[in-house]
Amino acid sequence: MTQQLPRPHATPAVAGGIRLGQATATVNEALQLRRYLLALGLTEHVTRQDGIWRLDPEAAQRWLPAGDTLGLHQRLAARWQPDALELRRQIVVAMLAGPWVFEFPSCAELRAAVRVRERIVRAARQTALAFRTEAAERPAEDWCYHPDTGFTLRPGRGLIAALRKATQPRVSGRLYDFSCYRATEYVILLALAQEAARSNPALLARLQRQWECKAIMSGSFHDTFLREYGHQDTPLPTRYYVPGDRLWFRNPDEASADATGYEGSWVFYLGHGEFSDFWRAGRTYTLESKCLEIYHWRDGLYRDARTGASQIDEGRVAQQVAATLRDPAGHARIQASMQRYREPRGCYTDAGGCIDTTREYPRCICPADCEIDLPDAPI
Repeated sequence: MTQQLPRPHATPAVAGGIRLGQATATVNEALQLRRYLLALGLTEHVTRQDGIWRLDPEAAQRWLPAGDTLGLHQRLAARWQPDALELRRQIVVAMLAGPWVFEFPSCAELRAAVRVRERIVRAARQTALAFRTEAAERPAEDWCYHPDTGFTLRPGRGLIAALRKATQPRVSGRLYDFSCYRATEYVILLALAQEAARSNPALLARLQRQWECKAIMSGSFHDTFLREYGHQDTPLPTRYYVPGDRLWFRNPDEASADATGYEGSWVFYLGHGEFSDFWRAGRTYTLESKCLEIYHWRDGLYRDARTGASQIDEGRVAQQVAATLRDPAGHARIQASMQRYREPRGCYTDAGGCIDTTREYPRCICPADCEIDLPDAPI
């Protein structure tokens, strides 16, 4: 997917934070946000200036040094015991202290956006799939396929239940074939549909009708449902992630990137320093383990004897990862190389790492400010 300029509602700033509407947000909206922050125990750590709510500098330096959110859960644990609000608190603190201003039309929209991120994290943790780059399958009782419309819902099948069955083996009892990119779309769509059931039932009905007639996929999915923040010229910090972000780790090795499905890896940040792993049930990646796996894809490269296509031997990759973990100096060298910003698409030199400059998150969903347009859904 081509990287795009930052979209509205995520604007660069010297210091980021959260803004409700314009700088002149109503007193009632400000009061609602204060109550929301109070419920999270954050009021005493937040300041407001020019309509932007930010974590105060002392708390920001203590909890997110140099914009690093990967250890945020550990730093917050020194102030709060783990509780039902732990993930929500990580999300809000990361936005309050980040390098970008997250704009929401209202406090209700902010709360819905945070819930969508929580739903993405929960769904991603429950998702397990079979990695197939040239094949795809869905539960036949819920889905049918046509090359012009993609996988669409069968009559009478509910979107939320069908998405859960396709992605969560604890529901279906089996793994279905997916690419990593399509899998992230299903997780995002599931989270949006679940939140729409609460916040915007009319949107849920439109999503249902849309997937009964035609699936939205790839670039169209991105443009319809997501915002992108960060840019190649103004990159986000390499260790800055908000739980619920979708992001891409790039394979910086040109030869192994030629293998279909190994150009890079689409994942979600789950909070707690963890990234999604859809291919090993119950497992997650750290930044270090993800970088190490992608680096060693080059060691698993081979040519299919029948087709001549580039392939990756995952067993060989696992062996090389294990060997590197026994070599502290080699491990450090690989991490230093991989934890650099990626180069532009099509460019491969020794200077590029795997860290992307952008992240993605869903658009506004509440009825008053819903930004999701579904032109293919019948009225």
